[in-house]
Amino acid sequence: MNARFARDSIFALSILLGATLAEPAVRASARAAAQTEAYRARLSPLPRAGQTVRSITGVGQVRATLSGTRLTLTGEFRGMSSPATVAHLHVGPPGQPGPTAAPLQVTAAAEGQISGTVDLTPAQVTSLRADGLYVQIHSQGNSNGELRGWIYDTDVIGETAANYAPTSLTVADLMRDFVPVTAEMLRNTDPADWPMMRGNYLAHSYSELDQVDAGNVRGLQLEWVWNMHDGNSEPAPLVYGGVIYLINPGNVIQALDGRTGDLIWEHDSSTPDDNQDMRGIAIYGDKIIQGTTDARIVALDARTGEQVWETLIQEGNSLSSGPIVADGKVISGLASCATYGPDRCFISAYDANTGRPLWRFNTIAEAGEPGGDTWGDLDNVYRKGGETWITGSYDPELNLTYWGTAQAKPWVPASRHMSIFDEGLHTNATVAVDVETGALRWAFQHVPGEALDLDEVFERVLVDRDGQRMVLSIGKHGILWKNDRVTGRFLGHTETVFQNVFTNIDPRTGAVTYRDDIINAQIGEWTPACPSSAGGKDWHSMSYHRPTGVLVAPLSQTCLENRAAAVELRVGSGGTASARTFYEMPGSDGNLGKLGAYDVSTLREVWSYEQRASFLTGVLTTAGNVAFVGDEDRRFRAFDVRTGEILWETRLGTSAQGHPFTFSVDGKQYIGVTAALGGTSPRQVPRTVSSELRYPNNGNALYVFSLPE
Repeated sequence: MNARFARDSIFALSILLGATLAEPAVRASARAAAQTEAYRARLSPLPRAGQTVRSITGVGQVRATLSGTRLTLTGEFRGMSSPATVAHLHVGPPGQPGPTAAPLQVTAAAEGQISGTVDLTPAQVTSLRADGLYVQIHSQGNSNGELRGWIYDTDVIGETAANYAPTSLTVADLMRDFVPVTAEMLRNTDPADWPMMRGNYLAHSYSELDQVDAGNVRGLQLEWVWNMHDGNSEPAPLVYGGVIYLINPGNVIQALDGRTGDLIWEHDSSTPDDNQDMRGIAIYGDKIIQGTTDARIVALDARTGEQVWETLIQEGNSLSSGPIVADGKVISGLASCATYGPDRCFISAYDANTGRPLWRFNTIAEAGEPGGDTWGDLDNVYRKGGETWITGSYDPELNLTYWGTAQAKPWVPASRHMSIFDEGLHTNATVAVDVETGALRWAFQHVPGEALDLDEVFERVLVDRDGQRMVLSIGKHGILWKNDRVTGRFLGHTETVFQNVFTNIDPRTGAVTYRDDIINAQIGEWTPACPSSAGGKDWHSMSYHRPTGVLVAPLSQTCLENRAAAVELRVGSGGTASARTFYEMPGSDGNLGKLGAYDVSTLREVWSYEQRASFLTGVLTTAGNVAFVGDEDRRFRAFDVRTGEILWETRLGTSAQGHPFTFSVDGKQYIGVTAALGGTSPRQVPRTVSSELRYPNNGNALYVFSLPE
């Protein structure tokens, strides 16, 4: 678990692709117009695996031409840590090393020339045209390879290098220049940074940067791409001081130079055979703080990636979203609370400097506690659910942290030996917890006795407007809830998509009334409902655009039929205990994806945009009046936040998934988004309902865009 740069078999290399993502048809037409095809590769450092490297200076580029099946390569390199020994042409898709195709000539020095002429096989020609060949230079100090670069058509990467100088940050630079992050810096964030999941404590997913705006966003070009590790991935990168901190599948953290995409360090906190995803990480002081999928909190030195401390939250549980650091405390949720047994589900806090546990707030009320009588006659070991699997938000003035809680488990009251009128506190609620003590300040249960796997666990957006301190949320029911964040008092709601779970929602209290067939659902019976378990809304964060006072939310329009299974009351049993089928939402015209903008004062819909493909990223809005969001069909788009007009779009290597972000280095604004795979209902439901939408089953990567100089 030491910090490092690469593992031999899965090292992912930063590739500068130039100005734009070219479609295959464009590249094919360009090849057809010329007998000789032009290619280029940018060589980037590939430090020795298992070591923390203190400097990164190696750089190079190779130009290549293909005439028939003969590939001719010439290039140069400099700044290697030791003299070159050999060089090769290899076969392997971007980011995935492969076997040697042919030797190349190379100067036996730390800088020099590389060249070669290779007669390619037909299969190798096909690989070249599919971006599947790369050049690698080995050195005395790094026999496994010190420089590497994939060969791209110049229609994609350009005729000349846009950034050839070795300007990347180094570990030494960070150790010298790193400024520890203070509580005040997190309260009043520098617009150049993106220091936490959703950008700030209030979960706005909004940036004050405006260099990229609604008038010039059409000029966005690809700056660089970084290929990530394979596996389930829904990342929320953060940025501080020009460095991007990125979580990969399997609990791998990487630090990248935000300007060039070069790797600074990598740390692996994984457990064996663990390729699951984690969304967010945090920064505080000189530490990057991550939650792991097996429910540990790990603190790393932000400058080097070395582990500083580690604390286990609870054996047998998991996490899927990272912590938030508030008032010097690392505050984390907990997942996988569905199995019957004595362990409780809770929100917990830890000293950010040492990892020492400070407090716990239990989300499930047990017998004899306030709310303990809302679980019927169940013994404590059978009261399950209430997970907090999405990172909370924080109001520094009130010193309260706000979290959504998941539904009771199993999913259907009949399966959990309860009535639908047994509320099951504090499930499907907003809880406001005192950051100093962990005491509950207030709770509001949006959906008591939830019956269809429609949880209300997602981000709580904190807004000050119209003289009110609000907390806003949307759960899988697709209902936008507004509460007073000082008292929890219900302030209003609106339905963002069609729902037929409730026949009435009281406009004064927010109390919901279920349909009779849902109330009376028995084991083995199929119960239809809209929305489905993909939402409404799921983990994809909405954004509050402060200048216009609107929330822009990524929504889903599908429905389900749910059938409850019998569950025995015994330790080790429990779970979710339902079978489900999915279908298109009535009235949606087959449009699974919806992007909606809602006035936070009136809760009225300002505009909406619907499409066949599901939105699989959060929304990022900026002071430039742009809203960025990506979808299953590989599209990453910029919308006018005022009108919903599409201003710009591109297509990624596979489906867009994760949390877009923006940052600035040396006065230049960048926009980042990840392409990724994996996930539960938000991926499984579209796969069933819109199976005609196809995308590659690999290709996790971080894409960074900017305006041309």
